[in-house]
Parts: sequence; structure tokens; C-alpha cells
Amino acid sequence: MVLNLALRFLLEICVLMALGYWGLQTGKGIFFKLLLGIGAPVLVAIIWGTFGSPKAAIPADGILHIMLELGIFSLAVIALYATGRTQLAYVFAILIIINQILLSVFHQR
Repeated sequence: MVLNLALRFLLEICVLMALGYWGLQTGKGIFFKLLLGIGAPVLVAIIWGTFGSPKAAIPADGILHIMLELGIFSLAVIALYATGRTQLAYVFAILIIINQILLSVFHQR
């Protein structure tokens, strides 16, 4: 059960890395590459820390939390897919789904 929570944490870190990678690949010119590569993960980290994390300052409940999770994890999958890392996007999506199922089975929500 602890391994599933560790996987969840790693998936959250991978979201930030995927968004940073997307920003560096998408931006035109060094300024925009850095702006997107750093800005996108920081923005998502602030949103997640404020509304989605277990110790969130303003925790989202129920359907809002589910929608926030779905949105953030989907953004990372789309970012990987958009940068041509399709296989990695599929593997990441599968790991997210497995983790979500295990979170429900082990009542870790």
C-alpha cells in the first residue's frame, strides 16, 4: 500500500517534468522555451498545492478534486504526446489509471 502512495508521488513529479519538457520543446526562442519550461510546471505546482494536495490550503472536494486530478494528469499526457513521446504518453496514462484504481481499492483517497 505504501508503494502505491510512492507511485502517486512519482507520478506527480513526472507531471511537472512532462510539462517542463513540453515547454522547452514548444517555445520559440530561448526566452519562451525557458518561460514555458519553467512557468508551466510552476503554475501547475501552485494549483495542485493550493487545491489538490493532501495538505492543500483550499482543498477541492468530491467532483472538483476528481476534475482537478483528471485535468492535471491529462495535461501531462497530452504534453508528452504533443512532443512526439507517444509511447511514453501511453505508458504514463496506463500508470495513472492503475494508480487511480489502486488508490480506490486500498481506500487511500
